[in-house]
Amino acid sequence: MTVVLRRVNRVLLGLAGLLLVLGGGAVLAAALDLSVPSWWPWSGPDDVLLSAADRQRWRDEGWWWPVVIAALGIIVLLALWWLLVQFRRARLREVLVDTGDGEAAILRGRALEAVLEAEATAQDGVARAKVSLTGRRAAPRTRVALLLEPYAAPGEALSILGTEALAHARTSAGLPALPTEARLRAVKHRARRVS
Repeated sequence: MTVVLRRVNRVLLGLAGLLLVLGGGAVLAAALDLSVPSWWPWSGPDDVLLSAADRQRWRDEGWWWPVVIAALGIIVLLALWWLLVQFRRARLREVLVDTGDGEAAILRGRALEAVLEAEATAQDGVARAKVSLTGRRAAPRTRVALLLEPYAAPGEALSILGTEALAHARTSAGLPALPTEARLRAVKHRARRVS
């Protein structure tokens, strides 16, 4: 999903850039009174982008304004959808588990996330854990956010996460590897008074 989204983004940005460069070049060539071909839409610096006749051609038609408003509404909705898709992270719905007999079982992604969160939160010094699965069904990846207590040692919390929670998940799902991105933050707390 993310690879497809990146490709679509690149194509859309490339097309938008190409249209802007071509349109800007056409207007600039006309404004600078350069010699342009006869089919060029604008012929000189005194030419307008849209003549009065072009601007008012469809004004009296009953279908014109509803079509313009509908087209602009669709463009706005598509732009909003595209913007929201940029912020949505694709979560993995299921993980393929090799059962060893040539078949594969399916493990729900939310179930694996919940178990990882529970095991990570149970370790000493972790106030809260948030886990999300990404990647492909046969090769999942995890993102782990740990909220640490003030007394917790980050290196120790990360080490325990890797040797216990992630190792158990990797073993139980029969995965050869479970690449993980971990983000650690500390709980906000007031400074202690020293007397």
